[in-house]
Amino acid sequence: MRNRAASLALIIALFASLLAACSGGNPENQAAGSDTGNSNAPAANATVPDDAASGEKTTVQFWHSVGGKNGEYLDALIQRFNASHDDIEVVGTFQGGYDETVTKLQQAVSADTAPDVSMLERAYVELFADSDVLEDLTPYLDKSNMSADDFTPGLMGHSVFNDKLVSLPFNRSTPILHVNKTLLDELGLPIPTTWEEMKKTANALVVKENGEYKRYGLTMPYDTWYPIALISQAEGQFFNDDNTSLGFMDNGVGVKVFQYLKDLQNTGALYYPPAQDSGNIVNQMFLEGKVGMMFQSTGTIGSLKETVDFDYVTAFLPQDQKYASPTGGANVSMLSGSKHKDAAWEFIRYLMDDPDGGLQFILDSGYLPFTKKMAESQEIQDLWSKEPNRKVAYDQLQYAVDTNKDVAWPEIMHEFFSAIEAIMYDSKDIPSTLDTFKKETERILAQ
Repeated sequence: MRNRAASLALIIALFASLLAACSGGNPENQAAGSDTGNSNAPAANATVPDDAASGEKTTVQFWHSVGGKNGEYLDALIQRFNASHDDIEVVGTFQGGYDETVTKLQQAVSADTAPDVSMLERAYVELFADSDVLEDLTPYLDKSNMSADDFTPGLMGHSVFNDKLVSLPFNRSTPILHVNKTLLDELGLPIPTTWEEMKKTANALVVKENGEYKRYGLTMPYDTWYPIALISQAEGQFFNDDNTSLGFMDNGVGVKVFQYLKDLQNTGALYYPPAQDSGNIVNQMFLEGKVGMMFQSTGTIGSLKETVDFDYVTAFLPQDQKYASPTGGANVSMLSGSKHKDAAWEFIRYLMDDPDGGLQFILDSGYLPFTKKMAESQEIQDLWSKEPNRKVAYDQLQYAVDTNKDVAWPEIMHEFFSAIEAIMYDSKDIPSTLDTFKKETERILAQ
């Protein structure tokens, strides 16, 4: 089994190399500081900032990875929190994308300069939980009359490690099928619900003139997300049950998935974009009617709705043996080395439970509601009535899966990208490419 005592320095070096190599992609253990237990858990009656007794305002450092318009929404949330709390000031700092934030956070943990609260892309939570540097949030939930059962089940797959609740969902999303229904209606095509239907519809959408494709059927960004979705739909899983190897090779699922994609690609039914800026490329193709369907994040629903000039709808990712969709986006965690845990929890509680906190951010940004109360709120119900595409995204969470969970995932992800590139760009032999990937995965997991 993998050595769980890998040093932070080695993992930092790994992430530095991943940042250089995977710019096109999305994804001794000692806690920093002397207090790694729950001795600073909130008092029974309230969440009181640590410095309140001295009359000083407590400053909570919050690192995040949300930029652009959504970053503005997050800044507004922080301003609302600060305006409503005389004794706490949250300082939000954008640290770059998810991978960059992870690298900086590991360096900060090693140097004992970590923030109080940090956003973590959900697949990287285990990396920090394994190093025992994340606070168990269960006592804080208990004292605030909350529990893990309050949260959307499909978004909790990366929250509990080593019997500790170390992160809570925040800006979360899943891949979903985006459809130019105008095009499909013009050709009398149904919105596909199965792989076979998707193959027929995608091929029927293809327009080829003088040897050049003018329109494709389906597209998706360059990412591990979408192959993992297909693997899960074919009743495979990324890792085997004991996390010693891949779980989609011996059963033939891996070959089936990539052969399906290559068959679509070879007829123009699938446009597979270049790695660099792939998300923007496929979004623009979809907007311009150069492709009829797109696998893309639920987080793009809002921006697409504002810019399309056709009937735009969303649907579940089509099923093979079953419906399945991996989750993405980020959670929030409290660092166990924080010296202001009560104040840090008050900010997290605000994100999770206050209507002016997470709910307003979800309404603004278009990310998925992450608590049951939020999903049942009148504001979300009104939004879904007005924008049913967003409700489709939430409903698909009943089929949420997380099969790539292991502390070694970041390194294995790098190898998976190499396999995807070899197959989708260079048309390398699928079985031998996946066999090489399997051997590399087993080598990494055995370390």
